[in-house]
Amino acid sequence: MVVNESIKPRLVNSRSIHIVGAGLNKERTAHTAVGELSQRGWRVVPIHPRDAGATISGIPIRPNIEKDVELEVLVLFLAPERARNEVKKLLLRELETPPIVWFQPGAEDETAISWLNDAGWSVVYDDCIVRFAERNDLTRPPSFVPWFRQVQDSDDSGCSVWSVHEFQEESILPSTDLEWVGDLIDLKFSNHIVPKYIRSLVEESEDLENCGRRLS
Repeated sequence: MVVNESIKPRLVNSRSIHIVGAGLNKERTAHTAVGELSQRGWRVVPIHPRDAGATISGIPIRPNIEKDVELEVLVLFLAPERARNEVKKLLLRELETPPIVWFQPGAEDETAISWLNDAGWSVVYDDCIVRFAERNDLTRPPSFVPWFRQVQDSDDSGCSVWSVHEFQEESILPSTDLEWVGDLIDLKFSNHIVPKYIRSLVEESEDLENCGRRLS
């Protein structure tokens, strides 16, 4: 469906927007959408397996959508066939609270849209999420949280390097293999082995953010 009025409150009340296909290519609209939506207050989560570990507008790119992550709005900047595969994986998760699935212009796939409609999910196409937010002057109170990254050490010792980065701190692709990347919210809720281990190291006198900073 083209965006209707019911989408506005859901979008404004959503803290996070996951953008699949947002990588380092500055010529792609997915790249610019990350910064534009972030400036309007959303916590934007770019997803791109090849460019994971680097940043767009100081926001870390994740390699994938982790299995148990909360999804509120999922925006697809993909070719239709790839968008269909992404929707298929999403539907197989059997989420209790399905997200809004937003097909950016050029990503629309009739089969995937039909699947989502049959499942009763909210699906949007024939509109750009950035332009929609601009037209309706949609904003959210921003949240300034640091982000964290773990990569393999460069000395072939088998060790890992954990680092903390401030909100919107830029970073290039790591020169060694990425083991995990995410912001403070990911660090709190991710079931990946790395954040689970970091959470196990929180001391009685500190919170998770300070623990993450202490270990960097």
